[in-house]
Amino acid sequence: MSSTFHGLEMAKRALSAQQSAMYTTSHNIANANTKGYTRQRVNFEAINGLTSSREPGGVTDTVGSGVEAGSIERIREQFLDVQYRKENGKTTYYENRASAMRQMESIMNEPSEEGLSHIFDQFWNSLQDLSVNPEDSGARAVVAQRGEALADTFNYISTSLESIRGDLKNQMDVKTTEMNSLVDQVTALNRQIGEIEPHGQVPNDLYDERDRLLDQLSGIADITVKYERSSGMPSDIAMGKATVTLNSGSGPVELTNGNDYSKKHVMIAYNDNNNAETFHYYDPADPALPADFTEADVAGLAGTTSIAAHDYKASGTLQGLMEMNGYVTGTGDETGVYNEMLAEIDQLATAFMTEFNQSHSEGTDLNGDVGIADFFVLDGAGRPSMNMSVNAAIMNDKDLIAASSSGDSGDGLNAVNLAESYTNSIAALGNKTSVKSYYESMIGEMGVITQEAYRMQDNAGVLRQQVSENRDSVSAVSLDEEMTNLIKFQHAYNAAARGMTAIDEILDRVINNMGLVGR
Repeated sequence: MSSTFHGLEMAKRALSAQQSAMYTTSHNIANANTKGYTRQRVNFEAINGLTSSREPGGVTDTVGSGVEAGSIERIREQFLDVQYRKENGKTTYYENRASAMRQMESIMNEPSEEGLSHIFDQFWNSLQDLSVNPEDSGARAVVAQRGEALADTFNYISTSLESIRGDLKNQMDVKTTEMNSLVDQVTALNRQIGEIEPHGQVPNDLYDERDRLLDQLSGIADITVKYERSSGMPSDIAMGKATVTLNSGSGPVELTNGNDYSKKHVMIAYNDNNNAETFHYYDPADPALPADFTEADVAGLAGTTSIAAHDYKASGTLQGLMEMNGYVTGTGDETGVYNEMLAEIDQLATAFMTEFNQSHSEGTDLNGDVGIADFFVLDGAGRPSMNMSVNAAIMNDKDLIAASSSGDSGDGLNAVNLAESYTNSIAALGNKTSVKSYYESMIGEMGVITQEAYRMQDNAGVLRQQVSENRDSVSAVSLDEEMTNLIKFQHAYNAAARGMTAIDEILDRVINNMGLVGR
């Protein structure tokens, strides 16, 4: 039989449960615009009203005992998290490729009046004018200046591409620092969660922060996340501690362990030309690691996992930057989109200079002497395209330009031969390939790579957006829904309060007014 005050107890529990639901709803509304927040709900549980009895059967079915707020859980689908992180890595990979190609297109600047192709055409036109007026000082000055402009354009393109490579390398270093910081933060959250969950509590806001960090980490490199159950007596809805593994292509690398809170940082080793060679994953807390450690110290640690750059296939920002900046292949060669473009520009500059200088040395200058061997020269060691210039002797004395073939007055045949260095096939560039066609093929190839990067960026972005919207449809806060819930819980609270008032009136009647009749 229920106690006299059972109704009051039930009403009190109802008030408390509905109040918890209103507070949780208010928490959702307050965080509607908080990045990474997952909406929460109260799980109401009916209190067991069955009690033991000495009567036959052993259990007496009594009046229900009311409701309680059993738990507060996040509304989140882990499968959508997995999908999002996969698509996020692919999208950031193509975004970085597209961004780097956009910068390359800006430097090459084709087609335009500032591009190398137009400068080549101007130089070719100046040689044609010189062939018509080989003794004209003005025509000779224009050839020298156009030649210097051509060399300067090669210098500018090569220097600018190398500068972008330096920026890409710096971005890789920044991303490795960010990745290490994210691993540290996830490990710290794991430790906090591991201290709370064993007591049966559910740290929903810590879960949200950890998921936000994992989303960021997935944009840098492809990761897999699994959850380790906490010790003690965790709640059934507790997520546990996250173990994060890098999917590198050559084998998984554990970035942080949810059980023992161990972690690994990443360091990238580069060769002398800033091409990525090796990704080292090491324990930053290893006592054998000196304070001011170097790449050699990290590589020498017993627990370090090293992945060759050409085997690194973890889709994300790091892989996209590495493939643009350049890396060392398994055979020791240097590859990468920017490296390949620079190598082609060097090959173009070298082949053109060699062919042009050969033709120049076969002509005769205005003084009747054999043309000097080097119209174009290299000012120093390093990339030919970066050090190319017109011979200082020619810039000082334009009469040294060998425009004539025979030395006769009015003979400008060799100027024609010099102009044909741009359009004639050069064996060093390939079969039946001229400077003009080789450069056009370079620009065409760049356009195809850029177009593909843009297309894949758009495709991957659409997929990520779809998964993000699907995840938000489950986890994000809907203000309309929360306002509806708030009204619902408010009415339930008012009803519970009205029930308490009714019970109070009943008890007042029983206690204060019973037994008065007949007095």
